[in-house]
Amino acid sequence: MTSLAVASGYAQNNNNMSNNSKKTLVAYFSATGTTMEAATKLAKVANADLHEIVPETLYTPADLNWRDKSSRSSVEMADKSSRPAIANKVENMEQYDTVFVGYPIWWYIAPTIINTFLEQYDFTGKTIVPFFTSGGSGAGETMRYLKPSAPGANWKEPKNLNYMGEAEMKSWIDSL
Repeated sequence: MTSLAVASGYAQNNNNMSNNSKKTLVAYFSATGTTMEAATKLAKVANADLHEIVPETLYTPADLNWRDKSSRSSVEMADKSSRPAIANKVENMEQYDTVFVGYPIWWYIAPTIINTFLEQYDFTGKTIVPFFTSGGSGAGETMRYLKPSAPGANWKEPKNLNYMGEAEMKSWIDSL
């Protein structure tokens, strides 16, 4: 998906957590497919629209080699002001009042492309619910680096969706 996509059946009769006329969006960045799987399941359970955050230049396996200090991901993550370009945008972001934002954990934080995404829109008054996938680490310092990119947003605590089933996801969403 390279633009806003209504995941099949996910956006029909979209009722978000507060059951008002606003909609819910699940936006995610996935370099290897793991976060995409979690986001797709989340969009289904949350009855939300689904949007893939697509980098202008896709990441190759060499770019993702965290053991190589000169790899693209290593260089981006070493520079917290790095803002990788995004190839697509969410149309009519104003229609969403709740935005789940998903990403893999890189170097104990969200990839800086997530900051690029957040800085493209005005999230004032919107609820942002971060979620992540990880090979073994927690959210680390993620919130410290994401919150300044969306001032005025109502932030929820990040949640690891690795191995989370639909029933558990539904329970988590209901708790928000």
